[in-house]
Amino acid sequence: MRITMLFRRTALALAGACALFIGLALPAAAINIEKVVSPSGVEAWLVRDTKNPIIAIQFSFEGGTELDPANKLGLAMLTAGTLDEGAGDLDSQAFQGKLEDNSISLGFSAGRDEFEGSVTTLRETKDTAFDLLRQALTKPRFDKEAVERVRGQMIAGLRRSQADPSYWAQLALSESLFPNHPYGRPQRGTLETLPAITRDDLLAFTRTRLVRDGLKVAVSGDITAAELAPVLDQIFASLPAKGERAPVADISPANGGRTIAVPRPIPQTIMVMAQEGLRRNDPDWYAATVLNYALGGGGFSSRLMDEVREKRGLTYGVGSGLAPYDHAALISVSGSTMNEKAGQAIDLIKQIWGEVGKNGITEAELNDAKTYLTGSFPLQFTNNGAIAGLLLSVQQEDLGIDYLNKRNDLINAVTLADVKRVAARLLDPAKLTTVVVGQPAGVKPDQQLYATPVKG
Repeated sequence: MRITMLFRRTALALAGACALFIGLALPAAAINIEKVVSPSGVEAWLVRDTKNPIIAIQFSFEGGTELDPANKLGLAMLTAGTLDEGAGDLDSQAFQGKLEDNSISLGFSAGRDEFEGSVTTLRETKDTAFDLLRQALTKPRFDKEAVERVRGQMIAGLRRSQADPSYWAQLALSESLFPNHPYGRPQRGTLETLPAITRDDLLAFTRTRLVRDGLKVAVSGDITAAELAPVLDQIFASLPAKGERAPVADISPANGGRTIAVPRPIPQTIMVMAQEGLRRNDPDWYAATVLNYALGGGGFSSRLMDEVREKRGLTYGVGSGLAPYDHAALISVSGSTMNEKAGQAIDLIKQIWGEVGKNGITEAELNDAKTYLTGSFPLQFTNNGAIAGLLLSVQQEDLGIDYLNKRNDLINAVTLADVKRVAARLLDPAKLTTVVVGQPAGVKPDQQLYATPVKG
């Protein structure tokens, strides 16, 4: 290992560690977010931090795995896995070597609703980092060897998933809640669709999906607004202005109240349950956030964990969560238990779900939730990458450039009456769709699905 590489890696690590402590202080005072617009009109939000020599850029394009054609499922994820496997005149080895030699972190990912990318670099290597990112976005090679290697890794991952009961639980739940909708399809593709994706499909994806329309960019680190503006054009200006995105319909979860079993020869049962939740722009979001923490999102501080695990020993762990998508929303609960206790655990979860839906939470639970949610918020500002990620999320959800400074006030404004009203709106055990994977005793399913490798 060359001395320069070792120095750069050490500097990057030390700067990130320093940013941990710097970041913790950020929410205590107003966070200064600058809106930067490039000469060609590319917009970014910037939090400048000169205390360490790191620059992090995160960005997203509208539309994720939801837009994959039904016969090409996995296209977005395969594209994400191969964009940095060579670009321009650099093959995969040369491209990755440049990243390694300059301690540059660069990568892409595909979610349900967005296709995202990021680059993190020391200031001294920023020109190299930005040029490599530009090439990955605009001149990807998609060489056969690299594509087949990544495709093989994805297929191997799908085959390994055959032994993972949590994989089958989530797949069965999605298919049951969102039939005949993109949200009900396997995001990672299947053993049939992944081999069908061609190099032309990957190239078409970049032409039609990686476009400036809907592009969102967030930056944190040692760079000024004046320096950032031309960088935005360097990286993004040559992307197509508009692309092709098929419309995706809004959908409400189906199959309310049904129980679906996926028999598997394992000693424990995996449980996942969900019903309709609320979108991120819903006025009740903050009350729902407090409710969720008290119900099952707060780990050992939650009602579900206390009642189901601590008092009765019916589960190894249980928790709830809010899942707002662009076109649907869920509130869910998941956990695991011994097969012979599955029926008891599910019945108790539904009982608690209904009790909180009817009565809300206690004042002590309200106060504990608000204290944690506001007190832990600064811990999300651990480094430049985390700050850029938060800025990007705020843009994606259209929360406003002042959101980070007012977020805790919105949480603190939630009252006991707010939570009770939202609990009555959201929590109805009769509407919970339940999926169990294993050999659950005391469970009478409405439908049985059989886990086979056919669907990956």
